[in-house]
Amino acid sequence: MFRQVLFCFLTLFGAVPLAAQCCPPKPQAQKRQILWQKLQADIRRIDEQLDGVLAVAVKDLTSGEEFFINGDEVMPQASSIKIAVLANLYLQAQQGKLNLAGEYVVHKEDLVPGSDIMLGLTPGITRLTLRDLATVMVAVSDNSATNVLIDRLGMDNISAMLEEQGLHPTRLRRKMMDLKAADEGRENISTPREMMTLLEAIYAGKLLNKEMTVDFLKLLSTHKESSMLQALPDDAVAANKPGELEAVRNDSGIVFVKNRPYVLCVMTAYLKDEREGAAAIRKITALTYSYFDRVARASEYGRVVSPK
Repeated sequence: MFRQVLFCFLTLFGAVPLAAQCCPPKPQAQKRQILWQKLQADIRRIDEQLDGVLAVAVKDLTSGEEFFINGDEVMPQASSIKIAVLANLYLQAQQGKLNLAGEYVVHKEDLVPGSDIMLGLTPGITRLTLRDLATVMVAVSDNSATNVLIDRLGMDNISAMLEEQGLHPTRLRRKMMDLKAADEGRENISTPREMMTLLEAIYAGKLLNKEMTVDFLKLLSTHKESSMLQALPDDAVAANKPGELEAVRNDSGIVFVKNRPYVLCVMTAYLKDEREGAAAIRKITALTYSYFDRVARASEYGRVVSPK
């Protein structure tokens, strides 16, 4: 109490410099780091409780901070590999090798199981643009649409794009529903770090020009059934692609928290219960969104101000 009275007395008579009167101590980043560490601890607990293998990558696209669990573990991608197919489609369109408005006529021989839209179309009559096929591939994970795009793009061209980005384990090694290739071990694969790197490169405009980047992210943000989206608020936007196989549940994407976007890639394998894998994705999504949303809305001192 005496020190407070003395400080006020000295301030009144000009004995305390003006800087000490008007400028409070500069806030430190330590509080946010504590929150960041708690997020990591919470995700590790989810890993410990999951009966299966969990691999995770989280990247703050504002600060560049990263967090991994089994980040370099090669994991089956299921339909999440379609992010790479979509990226190469836009890259080849940018290079003038094809036109997103180019037409494709539905052929019966192109149709495979897991094609909710394409199987309902009329072979020999229905026409779709390549961008239409991409939309169907993302929105309902249509396998026939994906295979048509793979044929147009060329599997080797997709691999070359990934190699040029420094993504070595990430590979599209078979078309959708090619069970023979799957039995032979030719699985579509990536790691959390590499899928994160691909999404970050697209977000940063390192792979596509501005116009193509905007349209790519818009298309990948198409509403879809997804564990990640189920855990986000209704007004949240994510450019993501889930994937499902027996004992496998994945979801990778960019979550567009205002002023604090981030990349989240969650991959699971060897699941005893696939529902637990989906639940793990939802829990991790909810935790990461809570962290980035609070940081985005907080002052440098840690006070969060909610919108009115």
